[in-house]
Amino acid sequence: MNDKIALFQGNEIRKTWHKDEWWFSVVDVVGALTESTDQAAYWRKLKQRLKEEGNETVTLCHGLKMLAPDGKMRLTDCTNTEGAFRIIQSIPSKKAEPFKLWLAKVGYERIQEIENPELAQDRAKQYYELKGYPKAWIEKRLRSIAIRQELTDEWKAREVTSEKEFAILTNEISKATFDKTVGEYKEFKGLQKKNKNLRDHMTDWELLLTMIGEKATTDITQVKDAQGFDECKESAQEGGSVARETRASIEKRLGKSVMTKEKFTPETKKLS
Repeated sequence: MNDKIALFQGNEIRKTWHKDEWWFSVVDVVGALTESTDQAAYWRKLKQRLKEEGNETVTLCHGLKMLAPDGKMRLTDCTNTEGAFRIIQSIPSKKAEPFKLWLAKVGYERIQEIENPELAQDRAKQYYELKGYPKAWIEKRLRSIAIRQELTDEWKAREVTSEKEFAILTNEISKATFDKTVGEYKEFKGLQKKNKNLRDHMTDWELLLTMIGEKATTDITQVKDAQGFDECKESAQEGGSVARETRASIEKRLGKSVMTKEKFTPETKKLS
């Protein structure tokens, strides 16, 4: 969670850890500073002007993949803290000074989290609390983040490194558990055209089954000592099957599907 979204005065700023430092979505930075209705257009014009002026700020921007509003990972102009400071200087905004302080704080918090990983979880909890999520749901969500991190660490240690491979393996677990890929599940819940995290809109059972699938995958991967993408893919399918069997048992006893198009939002204050 903490390597996807940061909040500045209610504005979501996408960020990613790249080359041992935070990189921020330039469009999001522009939106937070200008409150423009078309942040992308504002940035295109500003970037063109900076290039014409020979300003080196643009050279500090690089295309990195981030979750776009349509729910897909797309190349996005990003910049590190140095570049963000230079962009701030190029935009007349009363929010400039508060944003500079915010940037410094975000960078310092990351250093703290590296030294003490529990701080990252505490900040994720604060994020969800600010969004209005109930405490019971937050506890489950934080646990799901920990289980997901354990799984991705396991994959990385077994020569699975590319974002594409991570996405494929995640989809294998999702397909085995719910008969849907992550993208299909987002479409099922009406989230495909929104910059939303599917798990943030899952009900209790959906979230728990996701956790079962990923935890089972981690343990099966370790027991089988799976190496490389192909073997990890087999483990992912097996792990998802464990969650699928659990889901079938639950649905048989409940007499209904635990998969629902209803999406949880903080405003409802409940889970279906």
